[in-house]
Amino acid sequence: MLEQKLNDLSLLKHAGFINGQWINDKNGKTFEVFNPAVGEVIANVADLGAKETLHAIEAAQAAFEKWKVMPAKQRSSLLRRWFDLVIENQEDLALIMTFEQGKVISESRGEVVYGASYIEWFAEEAKRIYGDVLPNTTADRRSLVIKQPVGVVGAITPWNFPNAMITRKVAPALAAGCTIVLKPASETPLSALALAQLADRAGIPAGVFNVVVGTDAKAIGAELTSNPTVKKITFTGSTVVGKLLMEQSAKTVKKTSMELGGNAPVLIFEDADLDKAIEGALVAKFRNAGQTCICANRILVQDSIYEEFISRFTARVSEFVLGDGVSSESTMGPLITRKAVAGVVSLVNDAMSQGAKICIGGSVADNGDYFFQPTVLRDMNTSMRLAKEEVFGPVAPVFKFSTEKEAVAMANDTEFGLAAYMYTKDHSRIWRVGEALEYGMVGINETAISSEMIPFGGVKESGQGREGSKYGLEDYLEIKYLCLGDI
Repeated sequence: MLEQKLNDLSLLKHAGFINGQWINDKNGKTFEVFNPAVGEVIANVADLGAKETLHAIEAAQAAFEKWKVMPAKQRSSLLRRWFDLVIENQEDLALIMTFEQGKVISESRGEVVYGASYIEWFAEEAKRIYGDVLPNTTADRRSLVIKQPVGVVGAITPWNFPNAMITRKVAPALAAGCTIVLKPASETPLSALALAQLADRAGIPAGVFNVVVGTDAKAIGAELTSNPTVKKITFTGSTVVGKLLMEQSAKTVKKTSMELGGNAPVLIFEDADLDKAIEGALVAKFRNAGQTCICANRILVQDSIYEEFISRFTARVSEFVLGDGVSSESTMGPLITRKAVAGVVSLVNDAMSQGAKICIGGSVADNGDYFFQPTVLRDMNTSMRLAKEEVFGPVAPVFKFSTEKEAVAMANDTEFGLAAYMYTKDHSRIWRVGEALEYGMVGINETAISSEMIPFGGVKESGQGREGSKYGLEDYLEIKYLCLGDI
């Protein structure tokens, strides 16, 4: 049981967090949270809806009036205290994450630190929101530019990174002087509530950070997007849902930032360091059981090294150990739901029906209904669904290319443009291909590209806006021009 493993039971919350209070549904309605590794219920959480969302928005607006004028250094200190508490409670936060999401405990520990890094970074950036003095247009005027917080922010986050996807939205919002209403995924609400508990413990005022938990995502999202008090929507999730939220937000002309679907290619050229390329592709493909938005969705290998890559890559994949994430022996956990497993099965079957061959894996594992075997597919072609659709699972489809031009064309043949990777020792090719790839982020001889200090985000239908870095703060600020006359 999760409760028996935690050092601090107060981090395990089962209610929404609105205006500094833990809120349950007035009729006692709850929803179940499952541990996908064992298929058991680990918590019953308050099932809130549109009414509670409106309450949270009103609380956030009231808190905004004081939070926005709080000195930046004071906001920074509160965020820094929140960061310290997250680090102090790393093990409990990691356990909560592994129990509700399924990833192995080492990955959960890493995510807690990664998520905390955004709080630390934006705590520092809160003190560096600078304006400008512009050149005079006439002798008797002065032109100034200041930056002010957008206002109340509505945030909707996914289940695959239930800690970090929250902190990289909440931290910049609070640093900028905004207040926020968060709707976490119903599959993984416990991590969000634990973060809210620590934020409250850090002294962040009531109403500044609110969490609405519930299964009626449509109703909660509709309130966030239609309410004119909410000035910005930030979302991480599917492109389909992102488009809907943008459409709904357009009616009140809200600012939006969207981190949507991906179809990341890994281009491995014949001059690559194959040892590094194999290790990089393994990390990019199989981290979190393949459930990441910047996952290696297509591995494109030059024909002259194709067979060697397949052989060595498959051998490394055979070393993975499926199991419950809390076990130190497990190197890969389950998928999030049975529906997710069924989606992976469908994509693999489609590829096989069109000539793909299984090098390893290819089916549901013996560990349980939520587990899918680490899989490598070869002899892929671009008519298969795996060439076009994002697979959120441990399936590595390997495609063959002959020329650099062909590789770039294959990589860009998608409506998505979040992340891409390539391996080569040719510095001329690095520039040519790096500039030609239609992606917001390109890893060159590296797949571990994310950190709090870089601008994370995509182009095309992978979204808009950036998270992390100095650019990530801009999405929560408005620019105001002041013209001083009669000087």
